[in-house]
Amino acid sequence: MSNDTRPDEVADHVPLNWRERLRHIGPGIMAAATGVGAGDLVATMVAGSRYGYTLLWAVILGTVFKLALGEAVGRWHLASGQTLLAGWRTLGRWVLVYFGAYAVVWGFVYGATAMSASGLPLNALMPGLSVRYWAMICGVLGFVLVWFGRYAVIEKIMTVLVGVMFVTVVGTAVLVAPNLFDASKGLVPSLPDGSLVYVLGLIGGVGGTITMAAYGYWTIAKGWHSPRWLSMMRLDNTVGYITTGVFVVAMLVVGSELLLHQDVVSGDEGLLVLGDALAEDYGQWARIPFLIGFFSVSFTSLIGVWNGVSLLFADWWRTWRLPRYVKGEAEADLDDYERKAGERSPVFRGYLVWLTFPPMALLFFDRPFQLTVAYGALGALFMPFLAGTLLVLLNSKRVAPEGRSRWVSNTLLAVCLALFAYLAVNELVGLFD
Repeated sequence: MSNDTRPDEVADHVPLNWRERLRHIGPGIMAAATGVGAGDLVATMVAGSRYGYTLLWAVILGTVFKLALGEAVGRWHLASGQTLLAGWRTLGRWVLVYFGAYAVVWGFVYGATAMSASGLPLNALMPGLSVRYWAMICGVLGFVLVWFGRYAVIEKIMTVLVGVMFVTVVGTAVLVAPNLFDASKGLVPSLPDGSLVYVLGLIGGVGGTITMAAYGYWTIAKGWHSPRWLSMMRLDNTVGYITTGVFVVAMLVVGSELLLHQDVVSGDEGLLVLGDALAEDYGQWARIPFLIGFFSVSFTSLIGVWNGVSLLFADWWRTWRLPRYVKGEAEADLDDYERKAGERSPVFRGYLVWLTFPPMALLFFDRPFQLTVAYGALGALFMPFLAGTLLVLLNSKRVAPEGRSRWVSNTLLAVCLALFAYLAVNELVGLFD
């Protein structure tokens, strides 16, 4: 359904039966696939190699928390009639200052990180070209796809890549023959010595940072505008994050069965180590599909960010230029957004350029350790901000009564706020140690 569809036109087309509802699923898959990058899979694999299945419970808990955050983002858009940036504007101009500065710095660092992660598996498959130049090719390819393609096209591409991810990542987990009895023991929470940092990473790393805020914009692009779409959104969000949880559990299985007690390299390069281990144990036929899956994981994150965060930034610019919030203006907010801040807006395209070309300069430093650490710290700074602002917005009168938070959502968002605030402090301390 196009961006030109108006709320009153879609209100009577909310799918009622399961077949129709499944056909409408899309934004949740995009949000979840964008949020899970190669680094998340490596962190899970490393945890599995060190502690086996012991931390399986943390992966599942992380999936629940991200599901709660995604549902809250989608619910705000549907129940308030406003975009998330318009909601943040009502909390004070400082919120827009924070987000604008964050998006500019984060985009520059993430651009290099995403391109490099996409180039690594291509270099392993075709070593005639260095990682640096494969990374640039991936960045330009993502740029072209997002510049010329609209949401419907991007969703289809992402869905295909998620299918490849599912076959390769989950297929690898099946190949290594998981011990289901040992895995079941991991459902009982426990903290082995030295595992706290891994637990926090698994809970906090299942499915994205700033990309979670893009979910509501993808629901708008899908044509979901009113509270009548809340049940559809919840199904969509649940399917997306369950898919994410399956990917991450699969990597924990691989780490536990194939790499237990081995010293696995941290960073995206760790997946190359896994590819070599698969080739050694099962032959080259196992390595090649896995590297294709590695590329799919990385490239879905790249094009998802290129589209979703560019939408966020375009709306930030629109919102920054609006007059002070006036009670009752919510009804016109989505109309104004679709006129001024969509995928064809100059600011959307300007931020897309910013994500793609300036960060290429960092690729000539071959991704120094400082870049990886800075990206981790930047990611951690956004999640407590998102959880805290959603807590305030979804308990306000700006939201239709059927869309306001109840005790389950409030509890999960409050726990997310506390957890991610702790993670942010931990990352910042590590940055300056």
